[in-house]
Amino acid sequence: MSSNQYNDNELEQEELIELIALPEQSGERIDKYVTDSVNDAAVSRTQVQEWIKSGAVTVNDAAVKSNYKLSAGDKVVVRVPEPADAAITAEPIPLDIAYEDSDVIVINKPRGMVVHPAPGHYSGTVVNALMHHCNDLSGINGMLRPGIVHRIDKDTSGLLMAAKNDLAHLSLAEQLKAHTVTRKYIALVHGNLQHDQGTIDAPIGRDLNDRKMFTVTDRNSKHAVTHFVVLERLGGDYTLVELQLETGRTHQIRVHMKYIGHPLAGDPVYGRSKTVALNGQALHAALLGFTHPRTNEYMQFEAPIPADMEHVLNSLRLR
Repeated sequence: MSSNQYNDNELEQEELIELIALPEQSGERIDKYVTDSVNDAAVSRTQVQEWIKSGAVTVNDAAVKSNYKLSAGDKVVVRVPEPADAAITAEPIPLDIAYEDSDVIVINKPRGMVVHPAPGHYSGTVVNALMHHCNDLSGINGMLRPGIVHRIDKDTSGLLMAAKNDLAHLSLAEQLKAHTVTRKYIALVHGNLQHDQGTIDAPIGRDLNDRKMFTVTDRNSKHAVTHFVVLERLGGDYTLVELQLETGRTHQIRVHMKYIGHPLAGDPVYGRSKTVALNGQALHAALLGFTHPRTNEYMQFEAPIPADMEHVLNSLRLR
């Protein structure tokens, strides 16, 4: 990992992207390759060319020009810079606070809310709300991500912790890296799972056909483990499951459940055609536990399933 200790339950560190060019990508221009690889539709090829010019993109540890053509096996490293002109402002956005002290704040994030500013989302995020609510936040992850130790997808609801100072940030980041943070999710998935419980141990990397998506693959992948327990079988069409993360890869739960043939209901990227009345995947971060960075006390928090997801569950129970 880079100096930004940014390990997440659903999104691996995007500020430092490491890739290996595959044989089928041999001959492709580096600027096009990087533009396609960055997980952000708002990043243009012209912007990537500026990154290359500034040295933020290297191939085999050396600077290159935008017209450099890849060879199979080339190691490409992209250090995505923060926009110099990004003005992130505090906004009086209400927060559902599960816990707060001088070191840590735990919030219950609603579905549809982005965690931190990024191209195309500079307002209305958790960070904008935290900046208004808190007097201070840790600065380890820069001006776009103050206090953010991990994040969950925009359309995933549930518990998220943030650090108010660097001491807390370093402690929480280390716990995430050591896999000692307890993270349990509730999800509604398609189909009837064959087993009542199990473990999905399958590496995750970028999809070769769409590098803005992720998939189970042995190429350019990282170890990923998800444990599941069936909570309720809703006929033959849906199953309610509890999922516990052991690792924290990009879209891990969504990718793993699709991999075993049970994609999340409502998932616009990895799921089936829209089948439930939700704006996004039926996924909720229901439980979060960690050791307090100052007192060393283990703390655990729970958040109830949000009303929109509960409404879907109740509708399915009536079928």
